[in-house]
Order: sequence, then structure tokens, then C-alpha cells
Amino acid sequence: MPQREVSLDFPREWIEFADPGDESHQIRADLTWLCSRWTCIFGRGCHGTLTGQASTGCCNHGAYFSDKEDEKRVKRFAAELTRDDWQLYDEGHRTGKNGVSKLHFMEPIEDDSEKRNKTRVVDGACVFANRADHPGGIGCALHGLALRKGLNPLETKPEVCWQLPVRREQEWVERPDGTQILRSTLAEFDRRGWGEGGHDLDWYCTSSPEAHVGGEPMYVSYGPELIALIGDKAYDTLAEICAKRLELGLVAVHPATKAALEQAGNSGKRR
Repeated sequence: MPQREVSLDFPREWIEFADPGDESHQIRADLTWLCSRWTCIFGRGCHGTLTGQASTGCCNHGAYFSDKEDEKRVKRFAAELTRDDWQLYDEGHRTGKNGVSKLHFMEPIEDDSEKRNKTRVVDGACVFANRADHPGGIGCALHGLALRKGLNPLETKPEVCWQLPVRREQEWVERPDGTQILRSTLAEFDRRGWGEGGHDLDWYCTSSPEAHVGGEPMYVSYGPELIALIGDKAYDTLAEICAKRLELGLVAVHPATKAALEQAGNSGKRR
């Protein structure tokens, strides 16, 4: 049985600073989240967002592409996947009019504001998700391709997949003096980030103590992803701020991290 998740409403510490590499860019970051000990536990304790589907983790609804460039990049790497890499290789292709096999991993989704594409869902999960009976084991085929090629998985996977569970929001803000800045906000992509669908998730990792067992703070373990989101110089400043905050003592500790540390301490005492 999954452990009980912590409440989504709790005190958080935030920091704002100017990007040293771009004076028109400001970073606003949730230190409580980035200094937490959250880590992905896929394949090592992850319960999956739907009961009975731990082997497909949070990949049950498919991945929404952010734009055409995101689609093109994933398509380029998907074309490199072999049947050994990709369990649903045949489902991810279709035969064209000329008899040539073509990739078929996207489906259109229409909402009130725009038309978007997402990865297809096959048998209850993303078409790229290798299931438990795959000879190569569970996990994203695109993630496995990156490891095979010596790349970072953020290079091969849809943007939403490698960004989760970090939520980046960007907006142009006009200051009192009339100047404008681009504000990038880095926060926790918790259950509420999924909209109304978040209520239907049977388990979610960011609020679970079971996933707050990382050996290093999240701003370190998720460094490559954060760099991709805000740039090298801004990340260096963020990392410096996070390290100093932990050195001084974080006031608003993530409750899931706190619960995990307490459980670990109690386990040690019982021994």
C-alpha cells in the first residue's frame, strides 16, 4: 500500500533574482521544492499514477507536445528506435500508401484554446512505455535510447516528460518604470498541475514521502533539466542560493522530505 501523501497546502520559501546572463530575465524559484529530497523512484518503488500500473509510472495519459520543434525532435529520435528498444514498435508505425512503414505515434487533441498533438495511448499507457513483459525491461523507449547513445534523456524525450515534476511558467511583466522583464517561475508540478484530472490520480510522487529519499537535494540531482529551463548562468546563481539556504537552515522544509527523514530516523532507532 502506498504511504499517505502530505497535504498540498504548506508554507514555502521563495527567492527572486535577476539572471546574470540576461538583465531582462528574472527567476522566481520555490526553494522548498528545489531543496527537497524528491527523486524519481520509477522502477524502484513507484506505484504509478493508476492502481495496478506501476510499470508505466506517470506515462498513462501520453505526453503533450509543447510545439512543432518538440514534435520534430522526438520524431527524429523515434526513427532510431529498433524493436529491441521499443516494445510497441509495430503499434508506433503504420504502412503508407506506397507500402513503406511510417512512424505513427502522435494523435491530435483539441481543447478550447488550441489544437495540439500528444503521444498515442495504447493499452492504457503511452506508446513509448515499455511494459513489464518487455525483454529489455520497463521504461520509456526514448529514455533507453538516450542511455544507449550516451545522451541525456532530456535530449530524446518530449519536453513535458523531462520537465516533470518541475513546473516552469513564463510571463512578461511590466515594472512601475515601464520596462518589461520575462519572469520564469520554477515550482513543484503537484497534483493540481494536472487540472481536474489530478483528483483522479491514485498516487502521485511529489507529495509522497516514498519519493523524497534522494541522496542529494533536488536542485543538484535535477541540474541538467534546470539548466535547460533557465540557462547556465541563472542555474549557477540558483544553485549558490540553494546551497547557502540549506547551510543556514531551510525554514519551510517540504513536509514529504521531513516525513521521509523522520521515517528513516525511526527505522534506524529500531535497528
